[in-house]
Amino acid sequence: MSFTTTQIWSVIVGLGLGSYLLRLSFLGIIGNRDLPEWLLRHLRHTAVAIMPGMITPLILFPQAAGGTLDPVRMIAALATVAISFWTKSAVLTIFGGAAVLFALHFGIG
Repeated sequence: MSFTTTQIWSVIVGLGLGSYLLRLSFLGIIGNRDLPEWLLRHLRHTAVAIMPGMITPLILFPQAAGGTLDPVRMIAALATVAISFWTKSAVLTIFGGAAVLFALHFGIG
């Protein structure tokens, strides 16, 4: 499937405009007002909801493994979740998960 230069730039400009308008709705229009508590409570979970959606495809279908399930990445992901529950620290979770991934990658191959 090939796209023309005009189509590609139309998509880029459209996505950029949509992203700008989404941010403007929070920062420009209601940025100086107090938000209701129920909305703030829901906004706290935004990162928790988005991160698994971004990370899960990288674990289940990694490009490095040709799009197939890789046991090293799966074990590292499970270890990362365990570290997260155990330590309750984002920094320790990130470094611990990376350490497990690298140790398994270089140890097992």
